[in-house]
Amino acid sequence: MSERMAGQGTRLTLDLWHPNCWAIEATSEYDGGILAHAIYDAPTTGIERTNGLFTAYGDSIEEVEQLLDVIADSALTGDVLELQERFDTRGSHATPGSVAREFFLEYDPGDMVNPHLLEQGFVHSAPARIEDGREEWQVWFAGERGEIRDRIEAVMDSSGADIRVESISSAEGTEPERERRLDTLTDSQRQAFELARREGYYRWPREVSTRELASMLDVSKTTLLEHLRKAESKLLDPQ
Repeated sequence: MSERMAGQGTRLTLDLWHPNCWAIEATSEYDGGILAHAIYDAPTTGIERTNGLFTAYGDSIEEVEQLLDVIADSALTGDVLELQERFDTRGSHATPGSVAREFFLEYDPGDMVNPHLLEQGFVHSAPARIEDGREEWQVWFAGERGEIRDRIEAVMDSSGADIRVESISSAEGTEPERERRLDTLTDSQRQAFELARREGYYRWPREVSTRELASMLDVSKTTLLEHLRKAESKLLDPQ
């Protein structure tokens, strides 16, 4: 059984760019922005593609429509599934802009920066915001504060990203966020995730295959992938 502990976590705001990102490419050329919420399994597309939940937003319907068209036409994306009404004018400030549109998007998980951040102990605590060709990430780091610089450099080396730390603060007396989220995993999910991380599955290029990981755990490849997808979903978006 896991032990609950009180400690100090570090909250950071990261401003980053990384290669092969359809959202960065779209917002660098067109107005509006994108919120990246969560990652979901896409069983009909196989292991080479995954689905994510996003919100496109802007100051007008035309602005958001143009952004969605560019995303759908990108060589880096697959199918776009728009949710609810086509456009939704919102009076609240939960989403930037006056027009917002949620959608599922199919894309290559190898283009994601999330695994590189997770590998180095950074767990995001809010939807990532993409505007003007840059991404803003709110993350928790549960390790020693003095390790942050080296960990960020490791993320940049493995992903080809450019990362700037916009803000950094500590929260006294709070349970380390990464450990709290890990405690939400089942034993099988945590075992699979920790093994994948330790063996270099989340590094680029990958140092171990899913077949090799499955053999180490003595489970089928399908079962391993199910454990990893569910673990990643809980760690990346616990809500």
